Amino acid sequence: MTHALIVDDDVDSAETLRALVAASGYTVAVAHTLRDARRQIALQQPDLILLDLQLPDGSGMELCADPELIANSEVVLVTGHASLETSIQALRLGAADYLVKPIDAGHLRAVLSRFMKPSALKAEVAGLSAKVAPDGHFGHLWGRADSMVAVYNKISRVAGTGVTVLITGESGTGKELVAQTVHDLSRRRQQPFLAVNCGAISPNLIESEIFGHEKGSFTGAERQHQGFFERASGGTLFLDEITEMPPDLQVKLLRVLETGRYMRVGSTQMLDADVRLIAATNRRLADAVKSGKLREDLLYRLNVFPIELPPLRERMDDVELLAGHFLTAIGQAEGETKRLGPQALVQLRGYDWPGNVRELRNVVQRAYVMAAGEVIDECWLPVAGNGAASAAALNGLDSTGAAPQPSADDAIVLPVGTSMAEAERRLILATLRHFHHHKERTAATLGISLKTLYNRLKDYAAVDGEEARPTEDLAASEGRR
Repeated sequence: MTHALIVDDDVDSAETLRALVAASGYTVAVAHTLRDARRQIALQQPDLILLDLQLPDGSGMELCADPELIANSEVVLVTGHASLETSIQALRLGAADYLVKPIDAGHLRAVLSRFMKPSALKAEVAGLSAKVAPDGHFGHLWGRADSMVAVYNKISRVAGTGVTVLITGESGTGKELVAQTVHDLSRRRQQPFLAVNCGAISPNLIESEIFGHEKGSFTGAERQHQGFFERASGGTLFLDEITEMPPDLQVKLLRVLETGRYMRVGSTQMLDADVRLIAATNRRLADAVKSGKLREDLLYRLNVFPIELPPLRERMDDVELLAGHFLTAIGQAEGETKRLGPQALVQLRGYDWPGNVRELRNVVQRAYVMAAGEVIDECWLPVAGNGAASAAALNGLDSTGAAPQPSADDAIVLPVGTSMAEAERRLILATLRHFHHHKERTAATLGISLKTLYNRLKDYAAVDGEEARPTEDLAASEGRR
């Protein structure tokens, strides 16, 4: 049976906690001082310690600061002041969660439901770490570079705690994947992981989307709406591009972080914010504060445990590994295996990847579609130091920036006086026939977007039912890619 130790100098509070924890199937011991706590731990190592910070003979921090004493115990802080810096420091030292006095029975049950023995978490992290060298990945992340190993070590350290994490890095480096990996290694893994891009929500709706609203709280509020905090309850809420959140809402978010409670728009009832918060931004933090994009006090509250992701250009040895991973995933989805030729690998490693891992993934997907055989050559890949050539490769042109030359059988003849619209129509349809109605290759070769191609084909079909066959849904086609 799981054993819990309650360390609290308030006799009534300790007795209430003891009854609630015992009702959840734990054996329970109680200590009212640090000295008693150490004696109880020596008698029987607890699986769970509910620890008050303010004790007659010292601070509960002293137990947190002794890793050997609590190495096999999960620590949950019990405090009357959730905003105390000592609470944050204790979380940094490995506390898994915290409870705010007076203890809410529902919140306590939620904390108990997430209980995992530290040894189990450590074994899981060790298993993932062992795969980095042979397989090159850790959770949802890929890479063997020293800078990525450092990121993995940070994730391993913070995942099992309740600490707020702030992830920084350029666009496309994989910040959401870091957040997802932290969640998957945490005690909250069985509950939702909700990712929100703060820059993608209308400023007029973002407060309602994050905190929810009551029916009738504003014009158009026809029913009660659960916000992100409520939908992610018990799990992890990832706020991406936090610097795009309006300043007035940053104040309210800061309040939630300090008190652990919030209200829906139009409500007077406080709700518990039972979420692990992870935030991210692609801006430099000092610049964001200086420009007014991020409140300085919110930065301090979010930046409890920082994780900075390196750009791809600083870990070029990982490019081949990442490209191979993307090709494998695409091949499994499409049912056809393809590989990169030797010169293609050289060209990938020579490019500086301003769009980072996201750009590499998109390049590999495009090259997979454009390559006719099982070997992908360099003509569909970006060229180092030549922006025009790189753009040409991505738009279906060859390495010199010229369009692939059609054979004589593919040529079209236009009489003098043909309108531009008709010339475009004939060229698009001829190219579509040449690629056997493969729309992605057609769009890439013509240098237009897939959406533009679909719009043109839809127009042609509406006029005369041409062979363009535009009925395939664009979203479905992009989903298969």
